[in-house]
Amino acid sequence: MSVVYLYARIALKMSNKDLKYWVGFNLIPGIGRVRLTQLENYFGSLEAAWHAAPVDLKHSGLDSGSIRAITSWQPRLSLEAEMEKLDRYGVKVLTWHDPEYPSRLKEIYDYPPILYVRGRLAPEDEWCLAVVGTRRATVYGRQVTEEIVADLARSKITIVSGLAKGIDSIAHQSALEAGGRTIAVFACGLDIVYPSENANLARRIIQQGALISEFPLGTRPKADNFPRRNRIMSGMSLGVLITEASETSGAMITAHLALEQNREVFAVPGSILSPASGGTNHLIQEGAKLVRDYNDILEELNLTAVAHQIEIREVIPASDTESLLLKQLSAEPTHVDEVCRNSGLPISTVSSTLAMMEIKGLVKQVGPMNYVLAREVREVYRVKVD
Repeated sequence: MSVVYLYARIALKMSNKDLKYWVGFNLIPGIGRVRLTQLENYFGSLEAAWHAAPVDLKHSGLDSGSIRAITSWQPRLSLEAEMEKLDRYGVKVLTWHDPEYPSRLKEIYDYPPILYVRGRLAPEDEWCLAVVGTRRATVYGRQVTEEIVADLARSKITIVSGLAKGIDSIAHQSALEAGGRTIAVFACGLDIVYPSENANLARRIIQQGALISEFPLGTRPKADNFPRRNRIMSGMSLGVLITEASETSGAMITAHLALEQNREVFAVPGSILSPASGGTNHLIQEGAKLVRDYNDILEELNLTAVAHQIEIREVIPASDTESLLLKQLSAEPTHVDEVCRNSGLPISTVSSTLAMMEIKGLVKQVGPMNYVLAREVREVYRVKVD
């Protein structure tokens, strides 16, 4: 048994043991990322925090309101029953420590402590784009969404949206029909499909992507949940494309969240006489990238070589160590210290293995102790000349 395999088994055992406590705290209103960080840092694990006395919770830095919430909710919760329910619905739980947790999502300030997942998040989902728009799509909005999304999906870009009526549903469907991957972010628990008429679409997405949510099972969709859902869609993506939206559309919230998160915003122009395009035209006027076809997006994000990057990921590594390190890298530079933290391997092993992988052409060093998957996207980018 290799050292890497043994480490992975130990880490999995530890995470599974602690996981129900993450789920438990997520069921308690008002206990989010900041307070969970306080608890984990003070107690060393959420299991220890769960069993802590109120006085110890106070010493961890929690305010009195949070302590009251924890002590009042704990007697009402059965963690075993909740875990059984998650298993029954085929829901996997990812904490922010999990390697499968979307790395880009952890860059935003208020990233969710855990994600509930039905289906599968894949390494290639690192290259994803959120596509949103009006619930009342016109013929024009449907057509441009279908064409652009299909081309993006065929270019190995994962499409993220919110499963809402209109543009969201069209985006998911177009990605699936093009043979691509798509992720639907819920504003409710994953046991509730909203709107209900998208139940068949949700089942298809599970087979060819994933449904994800930060909300526990049983959470009903309500107005406050949708902006929180939108921040996940934009936060986990390289950018947001709005294909059709009025100036009062909820898609505009996603666009503004994307700007706050330092994500690219793209918009498809429409007729100045059409209220359905008022929002997208306004975004372009304010500086959003005007999109005529999918190439405008790929070129702006330097994603013309995503298929090549995915091929690099699929190269058969020579050892378990190479396999583990390959999963830690992407088209974005990653420092060797971060690779060590995420892999659990000592610096000597990581450095020597990365050096050998660079010789093989699997990775490339770009600056002091920073690595990317070979080759960096910018190096293979070519401008098309008509």
